[in-house]
This record gives sequence, C-alpha cells and structure tokens, in this order.
Amino acid sequence: MAGTIITIAQQKGGSGKTTLAANLAVAFRRRGMAVALIDTDPQGSLGRWFMARLEGREAPDMEFSTASAWGVGYETAKLARAHDVVLIDTPPKADSDLRPALRAADLVLVPVAASHVDLWATEGVLDLARREDKPAIVVLNRLKANTRLAAEVAETAGGMDAALAAVRLANRVTYAETLGRGLGVQEAGRKGPASDEIDALAEEVLAALAD
Repeated sequence: MAGTIITIAQQKGGSGKTTLAANLAVAFRRRGMAVALIDTDPQGSLGRWFMARLEGREAPDMEFSTASAWGVGYETAKLARAHDVVLIDTPPKADSDLRPALRAADLVLVPVAASHVDLWATEGVLDLARREDKPAIVVLNRLKANTRLAAEVAETAGGMDAALAAVRLANRVTYAETLGRGLGVQEAGRKGPASDEIDALAEEVLAALAD
C-alpha cells in the first residue's frame, strides 16, 4: 500500500512552509512512521535542514530528495511505495508549476502567518487545490497570542472555503533555532509548548487523512 502524500504550499514567502514540513516530518518519525521529504523549492531550505540533520548521525532517519515541478509526480510515487508519509515543500507561488505537487497530494497544508497579506495570498493556492479536487487545511502560524491581529486573522481564515486547523502555531524563537540545527522542536532537549503544538498538529493531520 502506497504511503500518504502531503503537499505544503503557500503563494507568499516567509509563511513557514519549511518549518512546518520539517517539524511534521520529525513528529511522524517519532511515531514510528517511515518518512520521506521532497524539496521542490529552488531556494533549497528543506535540503539545508536535512543536511544539517545528517551531521553527527551514522545514518539518516528519513529519506530526502529534490524534484523539479514536473518531476515531482514521479518522485513522490516512487517514495510513497517505500514510506508511510511523503512531505513536499514547494516554492512560494500559485501557478501552473505548483499543480503537479498538488495533483500528487492526498492532503494540502497551507501555512498562514499572522497577517492579512498572508491571508490574501492564500486564495490562489486554495483555488488551485480546489481545481485539482484536493482537500486543504489552513494552518495558522507565527501567531502572537492575545492580539487583535491574531484574532482578526483567525476569524477571516475561518470563513475561507477550506478547513482550518484547530491547532495554531505560536510565534516562538525555538522554531528558528531548531531548524538551523537540523532538528524539530520536539528534539530541542526539553518538552515545551512548541513541542505540544506540533504533536497536536500531527495528530490532527493524521486524523484528517483517516477520514
């Protein structure tokens, strides 16, 4: 049985796609799942995270590959045959180049940082996902608790034609710190709120896939 394919997409840069991909990969791996990553973004941030992760390890604990926009379908199908979950990190765009990664997906995750500009950029990705008939979940990211902006963004996102994740990721320094070391927040050395957020989000994503 082929593994599940999750595409992480957002038209606006700086939304946290790579952070989300890396941390979900770690969360799934900690559940005993075989995990593969594909980086289709020419910037290569997920690849740099993976290479940092390899330092000091005798062997990788997950698979990594890169692919062009039009080669992603072949690469995901190949990796899905040997892994429980394949996570695809995509470049910040919403055009025909993104469609193959959406077409390959069982689920599309759309991270949205806490700004109205990010929300405006989300519609293009959601529209492409709808055209490919793929379910999408909007994940609110980098939220500052108890602010009017966070409340406004959450309210507006809830009215979009897509599911809204119940779990919201806060604006925490540990996400950036661990990413630069090739780690997930659950590997930071001590359990904290960021670890709990990612654990809960992983559970929510797996539940959505099981529906």
